[in-house]
Amino acid sequence: MASIKQRPNGVWRARYRDQNGKEHTKHEKTKRAAQRWLDEQTASIVTGQWADPGAGRATWDEWVSRWVEMQVWTDGTKTAVATAVESVSWRQKAIRDVKHGDLQTWVTKESERGLAASTIRTRLNYVQMAFRAAVDNQVISRNPASRVKTPRIRKREATMKILTAEQVNAALEAAGDFRPFVAACVFAGLRLGEAAGLQVGDVNRDASTISVRRQVQGTSIPTTTITPPKAGSEREVFVPLELVDMIDPIASVPGNTSYGTSCSRERDVFLFRTPLGHLYNRNSAGEEWRRIRRKLGLSEDVTIHTLRHTFASNLIASGCDVVTVQRALGHSQPSITLNVYSHLWPSAEDKTRSATATFMGQVLGSADSSRTPS
Repeated sequence: MASIKQRPNGVWRARYRDQNGKEHTKHEKTKRAAQRWLDEQTASIVTGQWADPGAGRATWDEWVSRWVEMQVWTDGTKTAVATAVESVSWRQKAIRDVKHGDLQTWVTKESERGLAASTIRTRLNYVQMAFRAAVDNQVISRNPASRVKTPRIRKREATMKILTAEQVNAALEAAGDFRPFVAACVFAGLRLGEAAGLQVGDVNRDASTISVRRQVQGTSIPTTTITPPKAGSEREVFVPLELVDMIDPIASVPGNTSYGTSCSRERDVFLFRTPLGHLYNRNSAGEEWRRIRRKLGLSEDVTIHTLRHTFASNLIASGCDVVTVQRALGHSQPSITLNVYSHLWPSAEDKTRSATATFMGQVLGSADSSRTPS
């Protein structure tokens, strides 16, 4: 219900009720201005673009705090979101007053201070999620974060690092007690947290598989937590027996071929721990890898995640299709695998060239044999 009436003091009052029955009013000097405001509000309700005028007064920090409480996220995601939403320049500004230009300026300044383009894009994605949620919850009527331009990200083929067989061997030799952890990452494609979360019961020597059932999250001992793997990442990785023996030598001892029966160890014992007996986290495992990297003289952009890329590269080079690689890596969709590794698969031109070369070899070889005198 909407109406316009003139008050005794000559001011025109426009009022309407929203979908929840709450009344909203505004006073204007002229009837035309009151009618224009009323038309705008009723039209926004009809088109689904209406926002509660009072809700938009909340600051960015206030809205984000409410929004985060609505989410079901892992601790790692919560940390990433907090870093993103707290890096903006409008934290104490009413969310309805944030403009597209504010976001574009923020992105530009983040780039100017040397933040990687991929990091900026990730942070912007979380900020955009918060604004979209504000629109969905009728806090604001329009999303100022749409169509914000970000720095160009370099092509993956130019930035992705893949280790050679010689480099992997050198890394294993330099790893010392950290060698089994490195092996799990490079020969099973496990993420850092997935490798840190491996337990005795996850290794099946009879089937030559490693089960990914959990991950370790956190950057320090106090923040270390055990959580399920990323969505869609629980999986069985098929591995050679040599890897089973490398990551868990006790598994190769006669009588320990089945963890469910004759093995005396508990199935929930973690396979990898630091010299002080703690689970590896992002910092402790990263420090071990940095030690190896310095010893080998590798560049700083060769991270422990490079081992996972190397694993994927080997699968692709061996002729594995995208679904096989997706399942081995624990990607939720084949499209994710293609987005990351498409440049590693042979192109149509390469396949055409190779197929024709093979055919020519068969033809010319047959011709040579027919000319050879018996």
